[in-house]
Amino acid sequence: MTIVANTISDYFNAQPEKVKNALLELREYILEAAPDAEELLNYNIPAYTLVKGGKREQQIMIAGYKQHVGLYPHPTTIAHFERELSGFKRGKGSVQFPLDLPLPKDLIVRMINYRMHLLKV
Repeated sequence: MTIVANTISDYFNAQPEKVKNALLELREYILEAAPDAEELLNYNIPAYTLVKGGKREQQIMIAGYKQHVGLYPHPTTIAHFERELSGFKRGKGSVQFPLDLPLPKDLIVRMINYRMHLLKV
């Protein structure tokens, strides 16, 4: 399902309720770890800049899907947390959190903090 959104709110509100709730939870965790992050749409999905005006390399992105939500923190972050993410489907720079399991808040916050540390934020 491809959603074309003009705003972050449009993106969230176009999602099925379970996906929307998981995305809002992810957003909460990202902003807890990076309260100064700017929220924007990048590649038509929500992105959070960890550095003011940050480009893709300095962003955390999230997306909603039918059975999971995706977190895109950066390949270095995925590699660093590989062992802890072993129970989740992963790509080079992404991880999928199934909608039928609670989001691992502590892990997500630590991942964001690690990425900020690498960017020296």
